[in-house]
Amino acid sequence: MAAGGGEVTAEGEIRAAVQALFDLPVAVAVTRPGRAYPPLLAGEAAPIARAQPKRVAEFTAGRHAAREAMQALGHPPAPVLASADRAPIWPSGLTGSISHCDDWCIAVLARRAEVETLGVDIEDDSPLPADLLTEICLPAEITRLGGADLAAAKRIFCAKEAAYKAQYPTTKALFGFDRLEVTLSGDNTTFDARFTQDTEGFSRGDKLPGRIAAVAGHLVSGVAIGQIDRKGA
Repeated sequence: MAAGGGEVTAEGEIRAAVQALFDLPVAVAVTRPGRAYPPLLAGEAAPIARAQPKRVAEFTAGRHAAREAMQALGHPPAPVLASADRAPIWPSGLTGSISHCDDWCIAVLARRAEVETLGVDIEDDSPLPADLLTEICLPAEITRLGGADLAAAKRIFCAKEAAYKAQYPTTKALFGFDRLEVTLSGDNTTFDARFTQDTEGFSRGDKLPGRIAAVAGHLVSGVAIGQIDRKGA
């Protein structure tokens, strides 16, 4: 009972933390990769036809989380197909984002009348591996961190992942970590992700504001683009 209760608590904590990343009402669902879920809906399995079991488990948990979030918005459960670039195709009137780590999967959805796109990410709250520092972080970011602060660098990685996911449905632009420069707030709970180059509808210097939180041994980050009559991420 204690283990189960702890898991329920962690799930609820993660859900609440993700909801708090956004100003607008969002539906958030949290699932576990590897649990038994109902079969995927028609057409959903194509992207994982040749995938390894771990990827199948993550994908299935993500689609299940997406449908839980749909129901929370009062939308009937519907397939979430994938485009040629494997990005989710959301049902008409909805927009969302899915992320997973080894032990959790999260889906966040909102109505398109409220926001254009969403980006969300979840990572283990552990230091960034030292050999990835210069791959993930720009020299200016490392300077602001005061050097090899690998815990803060992991937050920059998490922030860039959410910002990338938020911009992608609009730009369809594939790019590396050097296209976004992240500035963390003093308390590491908010950030700006600034485009370092012109990018399909965004100009160099344009910023995507976001929020980031530590919860249940994990980091979660969120970015919303085009919120209606609201400020911030």
